[in-house]
Amino acid sequence: MDFTRKDTKKLWLNDVAIGGNAPIVVQSMNNTDTRDVEATLTQIENLAAAGCEVTRVAVPDSIAANALRDIVERSPIPVIADIHFQATLALQALENGVAGLRINPGNIGSEQGVKEIAIKALEKRIPIRVGVNSGSLDSEIRDKMGGVNPDSMVASVLKSCKMLEQYDFHDICISIKASDPKLTIDSYRKLAQEVDYPLHLGVTEAGTPKDGIVRSAVGIGTLLAEGIGDTIRVSLTADPILEVETAYSILKSLGLRSKGALLISCPTCGRTEVDLQILAEQVEPLLTKIEEPIKVAVMGCPVNGPGEAREADCGIAGGRNIYLIFRNGEVVEKVNQENALSALKREIEIARKKYLHEQQN
Repeated sequence: MDFTRKDTKKLWLNDVAIGGNAPIVVQSMNNTDTRDVEATLTQIENLAAAGCEVTRVAVPDSIAANALRDIVERSPIPVIADIHFQATLALQALENGVAGLRINPGNIGSEQGVKEIAIKALEKRIPIRVGVNSGSLDSEIRDKMGGVNPDSMVASVLKSCKMLEQYDFHDICISIKASDPKLTIDSYRKLAQEVDYPLHLGVTEAGTPKDGIVRSAVGIGTLLAEGIGDTIRVSLTADPILEVETAYSILKSLGLRSKGALLISCPTCGRTEVDLQILAEQVEPLLTKIEEPIKVAVMGCPVNGPGEAREADCGIAGGRNIYLIFRNGEVVEKVNQENALSALKREIEIARKKYLHEQQN
């Protein structure tokens, strides 16, 4: 699929570009205690191994702010400091080398505090994400504009941006999240017409994986399909590694990022003669360590399966007494159940090598 991305300003978080024509960046947030340096770094390393490109850490006090120096120095990916209410913590984070800040200027507490943050961040050339959620709107704007709605959301975030812009600070990324996907979508659509700053997408407080993944896919996916968004975070009440995996699934489904293999699996119907769920669950682990963007199909019908999954690089279709291994819709091997997975594994390796050869040429 081809999408026309909205043209936005390009920012840099160390060596990671956000906005402009840069690939959409996958972020997450540590759920470790930032004051525990080793635990935080261990989780960052695990996130990076899963494909996370930027992570955010909570900074609730000066101990956490001081811990940032070691964390930033040893982290394999850029670290953003998440600051609420206290300008002094933001200033400490900037001094300790963070790649970016996430603040809501409206809740920093004083105009002087915002000014000091803007001046220091400008001096160090560190971007700031202005984050406004549906639960943290400017109260005056909220009351004047009839409560929480796209108009009050956008007005609040623009007011926050102006608090930085008045000090000639423009290295801004914006997020305007809500737990309601429709409110999120409508707010980002309106915001995208108002600014050329890069936009960080997410459905905040999306919930546990069962519902949270669906709500995130609806909110984030809709906006990405409209060309809106430069970086994303899937917010789940779960291990943050699942956030990263889900983010890549959303991007892969839209053809926007090509990290890792994509599993295609048909729904069951009356023609299905194998336990398709078990078959798919057996195939899925074969793909976990594959970095090449190949498509692997698991089909339950040997009659129509290969043709229906013609866009897949390779796949398997199960029948009562026989399994078909196919490549781009064409059957290349017929095997019994005992040899089915090993045959598919060989075909996956062929697909990987083909992709690598095409990339080199």
